[in-house]
Amino acid sequence: MTTPLTLTDQRRPDGTPVLVAEGEIDMSNVGEFRASVDRAAAGGDGRLVVDLTAVDYLDSAGLAALFAHADRLELIAPPLLDPVLTVSGLADLATVRIA
Repeated sequence: MTTPLTLTDQRRPDGTPVLVAEGEIDMSNVGEFRASVDRAAAGGDGRLVVDLTAVDYLDSAGLAALFAHADRLELIAPPLLDPVLTVSGLADLATVRIA
């Protein structure tokens, strides 16, 4: 059974791609998440913003999808995800804003 996840592509006024995720990101839906992150990254020539403020759970498969773009990634995350982003090391490689 696939865990519910909604993904929405947006753009900031300056053209920066933004991927908004809502739900839980785990092994059951990471393929869809990875494809959306990859597509959003291909749609811009600089930063990629991933808004995780409405994500309740992020497992190692979801982290791996984000690590692939860490050098240009800006994550907006809820306080709930701060420990996993820090312990995984992703917070050291990407820009992370806790909202």
